[in-house]
Amino acid sequence: MNLSEKLKSIGVKQVLKYVDKDFEHNAVKVCDWLIDHDKDGGVKNEATMVRNVLQDPDSNWYQLVKSLYTEIDDEQRKRLLENFVINACLIGTPTGFENSVRYDCNVPWAILMDPTSGCNLHCTGCWAAEYGNKLNLTLEELDSIIAQAEDLGCYFFIYSGGEPLVRKKDIITLCERHPEAAFLSFTNGTLIDEVFADEMLRVKNFVPAISIEGFEEETDFRRGKGTYASVVRAMNLLKERKLLFGASCCYTSKNVEVIGSEAYFDSLIDLGAKFMWLFTYMPVGVDAVPELMASSEQREYMYHFVRAMRDKKPLFTMDFWNDGEYADGCIAGGRRYLHINANGDVEPCAFIHYSDSNIREKSLLEALQSPLFMAYHRGQPFNENMLRPCPLLDNQGKLAEMVDASGAHSTDLQNPEDVHELCAKCKAAADCWQVTSQELWEEDHGPERWEAKKVKIAERNQKLQNKVRRA
Repeated sequence: MNLSEKLKSIGVKQVLKYVDKDFEHNAVKVCDWLIDHDKDGGVKNEATMVRNVLQDPDSNWYQLVKSLYTEIDDEQRKRLLENFVINACLIGTPTGFENSVRYDCNVPWAILMDPTSGCNLHCTGCWAAEYGNKLNLTLEELDSIIAQAEDLGCYFFIYSGGEPLVRKKDIITLCERHPEAAFLSFTNGTLIDEVFADEMLRVKNFVPAISIEGFEEETDFRRGKGTYASVVRAMNLLKERKLLFGASCCYTSKNVEVIGSEAYFDSLIDLGAKFMWLFTYMPVGVDAVPELMASSEQREYMYHFVRAMRDKKPLFTMDFWNDGEYADGCIAGGRRYLHINANGDVEPCAFIHYSDSNIREKSLLEALQSPLFMAYHRGQPFNENMLRPCPLLDNQGKLAEMVDASGAHSTDLQNPEDVHELCAKCKAAADCWQVTSQELWEEDHGPERWEAKKVKIAERNQKLQNKVRRA
């Protein structure tokens, strides 16, 4: 951390302490100060938006932010805010962009990694089962990945699997070794007990996103009888300790009506969840069930429904396919994140099981400069319609083209899947969504807005290049 970053860090910490003293009044004062002193217009619009929210007690966003100060442990909130706001955003984001320009490759804001392929459940349509339960990244390998990423400006790490909490002890150890990083885990929640919840409260920089497919019937259908009850027990344990947690929901052709219902959102809020990560089902792996893929009409429904709930419910929601417009398209391939499986294979995405690099043979930076990742870097965005971000599900043939050109191989050790066969499973869905998404895109955005956005992106990249050259 250089002097400028240290001064920035100290300043933001003081602001956070000031807000902590009296959230309802001091947060508004901070916004007023930012608005009055923003000579370049860099944060004025955002500060005004936040100020308006904070002055409307009936707003769902006000209720959500307030709940972070009344329902979450004070010390955990402070730790997570510092790690996210200061390290991951104020320091990590510009550092990552600078390194992206310096090394001419993508540099991720977040890294998703699998400590183990082992899992205590066997969910219908889950690709993780294909890896078996014998693959593991060692504690020192995980530690090395995190250290390399921090050097590049990445301070946000996410665990998946398998079931990450099979490695509870190592996960806590990594939280201790990297106190300036923020850790999140996708987990089925069934292994969260009182002892582990107490450890979470102690280290304070670990947050679970608990997988839940709807209510009891829908969750137990995919994850096994009794799973929903175990999830509710886990959420109650976390809520009792005032620990931050969220939900991870996969919507399929069988559960869209449930996931996309106000009753379901209300149930998660009542259980104590503060955020919700939404995914659509991907037919990855030889045991995949293509019939579970959401139809074009169902995906459009979720597009409208989630946006409506953002103006109504105190639950922060992210839909990783339908929110492509906010991320300027695909975020995989290291552009915002990448995936490292339990065998060490560095993959562009958790849903793209192809690789030309292994973390045991290459450094993280070398993997980012590999042919497959460079194909992502040069090809993103894959479509000017940001509602078609994915090279597999939304842009037919694009993934196969990159895999073929880079010489990448399937990382499924037990049942390797030919990339052309995988793409073929997605063709009908991609063709239908192409028509639907184009209508949505032109209705809400239009070509003029996209052209203006491209100019802004180009200007930002030029500024970063000039900054790196001066350095």
